[in-house]
Amino acid sequence: MSMRRKITIVGAGATGATAAHVLAARDYADVVLTDIKEGLPQGKALDLNQMGPILGFEPNVTGSNAYEETAGSDVVVITAGLPRQPGMSRDDLVTTNEKIVGSVTEQIVAQSPDCIIVILSNPLDAMCHVAKNVSGFPKERVFGQAGILDTARFRTFIAWETGASVRDVQALVLGGHGDQMVPVVSATTVGGVPLRELVSEERIQSMVERTAKGGGEIVQLLGTSAWYAPGAAIAEMVDAILLDQKRVLPCTALLEGEYGIDGLYMGVPVKLGAGGIEAIVELELTDDEREALAKSADAVRDVVGVLSSS
Repeated sequence: MSMRRKITIVGAGATGATAAHVLAARDYADVVLTDIKEGLPQGKALDLNQMGPILGFEPNVTGSNAYEETAGSDVVVITAGLPRQPGMSRDDLVTTNEKIVGSVTEQIVAQSPDCIIVILSNPLDAMCHVAKNVSGFPKERVFGQAGILDTARFRTFIAWETGASVRDVQALVLGGHGDQMVPVVSATTVGGVPLRELVSEERIQSMVERTAKGGGEIVQLLGTSAWYAPGAAIAEMVDAILLDQKRVLPCTALLEGEYGIDGLYMGVPVKLGAGGIEAIVELELTDDEREALAKSADAVRDVVGVLSSS
């Protein structure tokens, strides 16, 4: 019986497998990869375990097509769901993935009633609502990953633009993932210096736009979605939870009046620790930022409205 903490990742595609790789290498928790495709999670798990002697990590990675192996997980990450196919409407995607995420959540909760659920399935904000409704968990224990990825993209572009280390670039992105994201430029700094003192407004806007379309840029080049940065973003969230780091990170959380938004999952800065979302951080926004956030909320509400359970 392993005394290590246990992380389950549902969906052994490239993103799930990357998260498993990063987390196993961090050396504190066993990882279970589960996927409906026979052989896929087992094969990736075997390959990841065989990395252990080379990178020097101990945790076991287990691959499974069922959920028994996931029992007693501390954190469960859900990446399952179909990517949007050419010619598929957003509404089709919502309905299809609602069924998948709903069924996954049911099976997860049956095995790990005390877990924290992190959602990566798309459309993200809507899938957070699905997992929350189906699980019946408190909002502190069901939330999504999008903002860490968006800020990582933004920080990358800022580092390139300013010739600074990415580690010294602090940025914050609120709102929905993609076109609806709201970068809080006033809270964006390079080595503590406000971004606006270093870069022209025009260059900032072009970096903002590139960040918002960041996923699409990769799909165009690669023919498929990104996975390295999203996989690492999941690992950063799991670390914050299982190592109780109390990190302030942008996550998709259920708002109940914060930022003037009620009953909607939105990307906001939260304090992430052993209890899941331990606090929502409310920033002073400019009028423009507040207006952009309200627009983002409207766009998210449209998508959530397609859910059969909403």
